[in-house]
Amino acid sequence: MKQKVLFLCTANSCRSQMAEGWLRHLAGDQFDVVSAGTHPVGLNPYAVTVMGEVGVDISNHVSERVDPYIEQQFDHLITVCDRA
Repeated sequence: MKQKVLFLCTANSCRSQMAEGWLRHLAGDQFDVVSAGTHPVGLNPYAVTVMGEVGVDISNHVSERVDPYIEQQFDHLITVCDRA
């Protein structure tokens, strides 16, 4: 069974999206991974560009609120900013 991981930040536009992309790319067969934000603002196009430059496609990611995940259980909750 895959471990569940949630990357959490405020905007869910860059850092958490990149972290989700990296974990999916490097170990997606071992983890179910999502990212969310407390105040999402949309996917940062620079994050998409930079990740694409290293072969990780996050262009289909969506900036999401954390609310739908609150009742779910995760094996790991990783915050990537100090406001979330």
